Amino acid sequence: MDLSSLQYAKGSTKDRKRVGRGGARGKTAGRGDNGQRSRSGAKRRLWFEGGQMPIQRRLPKRGFTNLSRVDFQVVNIAELAKCEDVAEITPEVMYDKKIVRKKNVPIKVLGNGEIAKKFIVTANAFSKAAIEKIESAGGRAIVL
Repeated sequence: MDLSSLQYAKGSTKDRKRVGRGGARGKTAGRGDNGQRSRSGAKRRLWFEGGQMPIQRRLPKRGFTNLSRVDFQVVNIAELAKCEDVAEITPEVMYDKKIVRKKNVPIKVLGNGEIAKKFIVTANAFSKAAIEKIESAGGRAIVL
């Protein structure tokens, strides 16, 4: 016995349904008598509503999207205290210590928490409270 002699068990497979060849699914092949869905190649977009005004055009448009908005990754001062073995905290160090998740998204440091050690912190933005706490501990806040 080898792989080329393997066969399905008797009765475990069925022949595919051949529509439009007479019998139960002859003539219209189970598509009904007329209409768009009965034609060959008939496709409709998922959002098509049969010519009715589509929902995305019926609903009112609201709000405003600011195209120049910058989304920051937020880091609190309490999280920077985890980097006690490093004197200079940069975005790369924060990424390595898993304080931030993404390398290419700007970072903003906020002043929630306390800091005891002197750090040089480099980030894209700082809150006023964060700058005060970093400098009161003897460190520096450098904006990229």
